[in-house]
Amino acid sequence: MIINKVEMIINTTEVEAINPFSRLEVLKEIYGIVWAFVPILTTVLGITIGVLIIVWLEREISAGIQQRIGPEYAGPLGILQALADGTKLIFKENLFPSRGNISLFSIGPSLAVISILLSYSVIPFGYHLVLADLSIGVFLWIAISSIAPIGLLMSGYGSNNKYSFLGGLRAAAQSISYEIPLTLCVLSISLLSNSSSTVDIVEAQSKYGFWGWNLWRQPIGFFVFLISSLAECERLPFDLPEAEEELVAGYQTEYSGIKFGLFYVASYLNLLVSSLFVTVLYLGGWNLSMPYILIPEFFEVTKARKIVGAIIGIFITLAKTYLFLFLSITTRWTLPRLRMDQLLNLGWKFLLPISLGNLLLTTSSQLLSL
Repeated sequence: MIINKVEMIINTTEVEAINPFSRLEVLKEIYGIVWAFVPILTTVLGITIGVLIIVWLEREISAGIQQRIGPEYAGPLGILQALADGTKLIFKENLFPSRGNISLFSIGPSLAVISILLSYSVIPFGYHLVLADLSIGVFLWIAISSIAPIGLLMSGYGSNNKYSFLGGLRAAAQSISYEIPLTLCVLSISLLSNSSSTVDIVEAQSKYGFWGWNLWRQPIGFFVFLISSLAECERLPFDLPEAEEELVAGYQTEYSGIKFGLFYVASYLNLLVSSLFVTVLYLGGWNLSMPYILIPEFFEVTKARKIVGAIIGIFITLAKTYLFLFLSITTRWTLPRLRMDQLLNLGWKFLLPISLGNLLLTTSSQLLSL
């Protein structure tokens, strides 16, 4: 009996010793799961703030170009106007076409937004500040961005409206026409950098500072990429899928409420991601415009200076990105809209041969340098 009691005491002690250890392991697992979502949530929050800033900038810049007063009542200088519009759309009634395909009608806007949000996973905002440093990062962006026009086509077809369906067809045709020159320009950059990773492409431009940017080594590809990215974002003068004069707002004619707002969110998300890729591929990304040799003198390997360096890298990336955004917004309120035949002719007859020639020149220079 005494031996049994001693064994029970030993077993109870072992269980009590194991329980705190198991609880600690569970807490560690929960902490690891929560910490894994922190970078994703931080990126999503930053993207949301960036889109709100773009909407405010577009309204202010367009007001300045047209010599009128922009938003000024919702918050100081009207900075909360986009937030007020979004709140209004959330509370508006969602209407559905009586004879349309409700499933396609509902999935279309979500597919357009989600496919563009996934593109941000391969964008480096600084050194080691990237969600997924993949070896095929730039081509993953192209593959994911090609899904968005499918959502627009689904929206047009599910609306059971000939104008909406025609707008969806225009979006698909426009995307196919300009994705090919865009891909050829990206392929040229990959050959020049000997990598398809977005981080490696930025690092390849950092050796000579300002003069090491791909903008100077690929000027033809830069302009082709610039035009193609504007067409991919359906911005003026390439907003044919939403030509109000011809299609009564195109594929979003039958939409209301938050689904109507998702199309505009997708448009600005696409504009922001295209601007970030221009920065990464051609403008040196997060690097300063100085030779790579001088940078270690400013940023030594300490924790405090690593944090300061990361903040400066993010600031430089966003400064270059918003410079391109300013050019895109100015272009929208300056140039007239093209016709559909002019849009397709520009893509197939001009940009495609030019991008092919640029790829041939890049390949030849790389072979000669071996």
